[in-house]
Amino acid sequence: MLHRLFSGVCLAALAAGSSLAQQNDALGTDFAVSSENLPSTHGEYSPFVGQNFPNRVFWGDSHLHTSYSWDAGLVGGRLGPDDAYRFARGEEVTASFGVRAQLVRPLDWLVVADHAESLGVAQMIERADPRLLATDVGRATYDLWKAGDAYGAFAEWGSNVIVGGDDPLDDPEIARTVWEEITAYAEQYNDPGAFTAFIGFEWTSAPGGNNLHRVVVYRDDASKANQLLPYGGTDSSDPEDLWTWMETYEANTGGRLLAIPHNGNLSNGVMFAVETMSGEPIDSEYAERRSRHEPLYEVTQMKGDGEAHPLLSPDDEFADYGTWDRGNWNGEAKTPEMLQTEYARSALKLGLQLERELGVNPFKFGMVGATDSHTGLSTTREDNYFGKVPFMEPSDDRFDAQIVPDPNDEGVGTYEFETLASGLQGVWARENSRTALFDAMQRKETYATTGSRITVRVFAGWDFEADEVQRADFAETGYARGVPMGGDMRAYLEGAAPRIMIRALRDPDGANLDRIEVVKGWLDAAGGLQEVVVDAACSDDREIVDGRCDGPVGDTVDVQSATYTNNIGDALLMAYWEDPDFDPAERAFYYVRVLEIPTPRWTTYDAAFFGVDLPEGVPAVQQDRAYTSPIWYTPN
Repeated sequence: MLHRLFSGVCLAALAAGSSLAQQNDALGTDFAVSSENLPSTHGEYSPFVGQNFPNRVFWGDSHLHTSYSWDAGLVGGRLGPDDAYRFARGEEVTASFGVRAQLVRPLDWLVVADHAESLGVAQMIERADPRLLATDVGRATYDLWKAGDAYGAFAEWGSNVIVGGDDPLDDPEIARTVWEEITAYAEQYNDPGAFTAFIGFEWTSAPGGNNLHRVVVYRDDASKANQLLPYGGTDSSDPEDLWTWMETYEANTGGRLLAIPHNGNLSNGVMFAVETMSGEPIDSEYAERRSRHEPLYEVTQMKGDGEAHPLLSPDDEFADYGTWDRGNWNGEAKTPEMLQTEYARSALKLGLQLERELGVNPFKFGMVGATDSHTGLSTTREDNYFGKVPFMEPSDDRFDAQIVPDPNDEGVGTYEFETLASGLQGVWARENSRTALFDAMQRKETYATTGSRITVRVFAGWDFEADEVQRADFAETGYARGVPMGGDMRAYLEGAAPRIMIRALRDPDGANLDRIEVVKGWLDAAGGLQEVVVDAACSDDREIVDGRCDGPVGDTVDVQSATYTNNIGDALLMAYWEDPDFDPAERAFYYVRVLEIPTPRWTTYDAAFFGVDLPEGVPAVQQDRAYTSPIWYTPN
């Protein structure tokens, strides 16, 4: 009744063309608002006013190749940047060999990172570009390609150009044409707030067959990125020269870049070597430049997992995951002493030692995961894996294709069935834009997964209490009194030890969680490098006994049908952990590893779908996982 009376008075007053004062008289002074009768307030009513800390995780892939990469386009790759962005945004596309593909959910962002070397050669062959055909190697490659001999064209180009260095595309006029096509695609699909298309490329250095590749990511748009052509491994194989090129770009354009090294398990000990390429011990200048230009490390991807190795971490039951440790790209066999300078955990420990000697930690990096797929398809689910390269897309005979060669038949080759459906990168930011995501990467507030979308949040501080991990304002508390992943512990609080709060939530389209683990590395008083892995939370109400969950989580996988159930594990795990052995005089880092329950491996899905036998030498089940960026403690 009151509502009808109120509406009627309003309509009558407005219809009569009355003044505002007359309307107020008609409505009654209780409805009038002026500076004299505003209600009293007690601070801001909305608790979210003024909040500016990261409040969302954005999922993406920082390392995807398309047909513009020579080792994709010349082996049958048909999907270019246009297709890659559409697929990442959730659209259905048809893969190079005719299989339809789509993601379960769109990604939030993507870096198309095609090789700077021979960029766009397949497109130039398709277009019969006269500048390419005017060269001997260009004409020979083109003739093989047109004759239907794709492998012959790939081998012709690879042996003469990539290995031999006779590159007809080493021409700024040609290179600029292709580069501006790539940056134009990024501009077309970049949609701030909805989807971020980063500009990027891969610097492909492999001296002696040792993988030193880096992905270079731009914070900038095409107007800046087009001012300087990408830097390739043919320009120099030394990362210090890449950093110099990055510094030149930033000085000339006012833009910003970062470089992400690939996982180092094909580097034969060179990725985290303590000597420069010229053989000199690294110094403080080298350490500062590397730390500044390379804040992140690609800890997991299709070519194996690079977090830990069982020989380096014999007490870690989960260290042997997706291990590639036979040799490098040239088939040179790996020796045990190479391992320490290839894996993330050992490199993080080595960084503490170098920081004490040099005053700067060159290996102070955050963790990211990426695919390194050469199909134009960023697929990381075990049940939706489209392979490393186009001719390894889903089929009933793709298990035995070779990825890493074995030229001397010494058993160092690696095969398609040994690749991982990995990985993804989660970025904590406030908005989905180039600026916000890049800045989060720069401050290392990012983490890696081996393919699933586990949400993980970590804070370390001195005065957290055990029950605060359950607070409704968990994140606000964490930022106010601690630091997030990628951060440095604040000034030491006398008598305290690091206290870590962790929340982990399962992938909504995936498996339940098994456990939360804390990994600590430190430099002891005698100068020794130490590590420990402890369980901080266990699913299914399992107790923690001597730092480990009391028994495994179980296994619901049916291998024959490639299915599992979520009747074990937990959807949400929360953990509070205080370091019982903290010494304020010792440098240390802490990161979190979260494991899912066992699920079928991609090869198991393939075997069930195509009705073929499982390959020997790989497990039928696996446990996807997340690795957060570390939090560091440095003595005052």
